Amino acid sequence: MELTWQSVKAALREVLEEELGCGRCEIAPRWDGGKMILQPFDSDLQPKEVPLDVFFKKITSVREKLRVLEQKLNNHPSLSNEEKLELQVLISRAYGSLTTFNILFRDEEDKFRGVKGAE
Repeated sequence: MELTWQSVKAALREVLEEELGCGRCEIAPRWDGGKMILQPFDSDLQPKEVPLDVFFKKITSVREKLRVLEQKLNNHPSLSNEEKLELQVLISRAYGSLTTFNILFRDEEDKFRGVKGAE
């Protein structure tokens, strides 16, 4: 097998997706092409429209950054186990706060999960 730049990139992408859980996820078909409208209470102000695919990419980007933070936290050499646990609970609660957006995800395994019963 010939080692090419493309094969190295593909292998690295596969490892990162597996280790960090940041694979490609899909928006649910019913939301594809949709938009989110933020309507101010004041009717004199203009609403803001955001394409759902743009919003979805931002939400998944937040998730990927939380996962990287979680990995760095778990591998940090100078934090005690108690400090790691305390910070891990905060990360889990952040995931829990994002569960509102689970309706956007096509696949169940891509959805946010927080601490059950904590929020």
